[in-house]
Amino acid sequence: MKTNIKEFLIPFVGLKIGKHFFDFEINSSFFDAFEYSPIQNGVLNAQLELDKKETMLIANYIVDGEVETICDRCNTEMQLPISGSFRLIYKFGTEEEEDESLIVLLPDQYEIDASIAIYELITSLLPLRSIHKKGACDEEMWKLIQLHTVNANDESEEEDDFDEDDEDWDDEYDDDESDDDESDDDESDFPLLNNLN
Repeated sequence: MKTNIKEFLIPFVGLKIGKHFFDFEINSSFFDAFEYSPIQNGVLNAQLELDKKETMLIANYIVDGEVETICDRCNTEMQLPISGSFRLIYKFGTEEEEDESLIVLLPDQYEIDASIAIYELITSLLPLRSIHKKGACDEEMWKLIQLHTVNANDESEEEDDFDEDDEDWDDEYDDDESDDDESDDDESDFPLLNNLN
């Protein structure tokens, strides 16, 4: 994967030994660079602490902000908070490593593309199921979806057509969040992110 987003290309050859810091602003144009991206828009800040050693680069990535996604219940847009970090090692060498948490930088390489790691971090933080907070869903849209859904039954409608005093909505929402946290801890969809902090 290669994006060549100019502001995310970091020439490491001229960097002195030690730590270097970089800040990036993430918006819709960032996600446009990735084909089939599940995210079309967002406003986030990304930070990179790059520690240059004699034989490697130790990169600590941090992202924080919001992305725009679709609610899995009412199929309308919603804002989803995103926050996370991870460490990635870029090793100078000539042969590929079996350790998928390492990226080998060949002798003819002189820069790293930070956009790839940042994108993979953001997408790995997406929950498996995104739903609005209680009361924020478009109920008219929900009813329309149920009306045109094949095999939609009265029981499913009754369960999801909540009222303001129904505590099951909060339980469902909390369960989704806890399930997502567990899934994130188990294994990332991206090999580079198996060392998420």
